[in-house]
Amino acid sequence: MVPVFPFDLTLPAPGSGTLAQSLHQQLRAAVLDGRLAAGSALPSTRAAAQALGVSRNTVVTAYDLLVAEGYVLPRPGAKAVVAEIAARRAGKPPRAISRHLEDDRLNPLWRTPFMRPEPPRQLPERCFRLGIPDHRHFPHDVWRRLTAQSLRAWSRTRFSYPPSEGLPELREAIAQHVAFARAVACSRDDVLVTSGAQQAFDLLARLLVTPGQTKVAVEEPGYPPLRAAFAAAGARLVPMPVDDEGLCVEQLPHDVRVVSVTPSHQSPTGVALSLRRRAALLAFARERNAVVLEDDYDGEFRFGARPLDALQTLDRDGLVFYIGTFSKSLFPSLRKGFIVAPAWARDALASVKHCADSHCDTITQAALAAFIRDGHLARHVRHMRPIYAQRREALLGGLQRELGDWLEVIPSEAGLHLAARIRQPRQAGRIVEAMHRCTPGAQSTADYAMLSGPPRALTFGYGVIDADEIGRALRRMRRQLLV
Repeated sequence: MVPVFPFDLTLPAPGSGTLAQSLHQQLRAAVLDGRLAAGSALPSTRAAAQALGVSRNTVVTAYDLLVAEGYVLPRPGAKAVVAEIAARRAGKPPRAISRHLEDDRLNPLWRTPFMRPEPPRQLPERCFRLGIPDHRHFPHDVWRRLTAQSLRAWSRTRFSYPPSEGLPELREAIAQHVAFARAVACSRDDVLVTSGAQQAFDLLARLLVTPGQTKVAVEEPGYPPLRAAFAAAGARLVPMPVDDEGLCVEQLPHDVRVVSVTPSHQSPTGVALSLRRRAALLAFARERNAVVLEDDYDGEFRFGARPLDALQTLDRDGLVFYIGTFSKSLFPSLRKGFIVAPAWARDALASVKHCADSHCDTITQAALAAFIRDGHLARHVRHMRPIYAQRREALLGGLQRELGDWLEVIPSEAGLHLAARIRQPRQAGRIVEAMHRCTPGAQSTADYAMLSGPPRALTFGYGVIDADEIGRALRRMRRQLLV
């Protein structure tokens, strides 16, 4: 017999009078336990009869019973399909699992709300969401051409596994880019390509953390995905306060071995780590045999005076891991980031990457390498800087003019968002409510905090919202607060 069902059927001998009943029962059981999936088409009665060695009337009778019971849906002129059945599994139902996934078979770290991502928010395309660049001004035609070139080259030469560290040409391009844009001194050998900054955090957590022992200082408030990566690796997180000079270095506990910081544009307050504290942080790391993770997530966009040197630039002792991403300068779905690692950690970091992910995809790596090498990234950043600067000025002026009675802008000269402190904490609740109603995508810094507490500031992104829309939204928020 040629099989027509994805499982064996055992039928009684012909002439027993129970062929149709047996076929019906076995097909019904297959529907209930999922062997016949919802929406799958049953073989035609003629094909089933021929394959099973029974009369067509036997199959028609079995199918008709399944239709009558609601297990199969007939379709005029087409094959019948299996219906969606609420309780498909036979036997004892699985034990109920709460919305917090409290199942003792799971690692406790993945059972907590702190570690689980929230569902994507439904936001309008033009909004105050943080960390999203404007795709309308991206050179799509250039990217399509470079991707096509990369695909043609890949089809000829790149069917094998590429290096875990990343394609050599992309690593070379990144080294030249960060040297030009941020004065980060490095060579191709120092660069490891990652699937975005979040994979960089995960790899560094695997590399640097001894579970249950290593203390990692994180900014409070700070970037939640970084905290999640280190918590999942078993680190003991130490939340550190942030003020107008950035991370409060003088309060670091003596036994901290990893310090994570966003010195160019603190996430989410936007302040820059002062030169005094940069020097103090490097001295702390040198004296305590610690390392520093420098997350420079949107350092390409500067709107003020000459930026302070990167920590990696000031480092003379191999203390700093410099982390960058192209999600802000280009687009998030590119999923390309990188780590500039000290020489002593390069081989071990490459081993971690190889174990965790083997390699990033070669097609977008090659396209990105060409995009950087041919000057398109630098031109795109130069093109976008005045566009973002106009929006930043509209946001800065609007916050001061429309909402100055409630909010105080926190000084910031980089990135794609601004933050503003709430002047009177007792009004925080109604201010946050007005923010959600009138400026979709904006967030409270409480959303970035590890410790519970009242909102202290609001953050407004200007990457995907035009200047005139910013003004209208802030005027609506003012009217809301005056009610």
